[in-house]
Amino acid sequence: MDIALSLLVLTIVALVLGAFALFRRGGYRKQAVLMLVLAGVMVANVAILVVPTSGGETLAGAAKEKAPE
Repeated sequence: MDIALSLLVLTIVALVLGAFALFRRGGYRKQAVLMLVLAGVMVANVAILVVPTSGGETLAGAAKEKAPE
């Protein structure tokens, strides 16, 4: 799960940087906005997995503890 979260965060950074590069280039506004929307969706997914629940554990930690061996 840690590798997946790391890849999600790296992808978010790449999407945001790519969107800003497209904004500066001009002519690719729709693609840049879509990249930012996708980055926002991915941020929400990471937040869902990382933010602690009322019990104090994260969903990523709960999935790791209950995984079959």
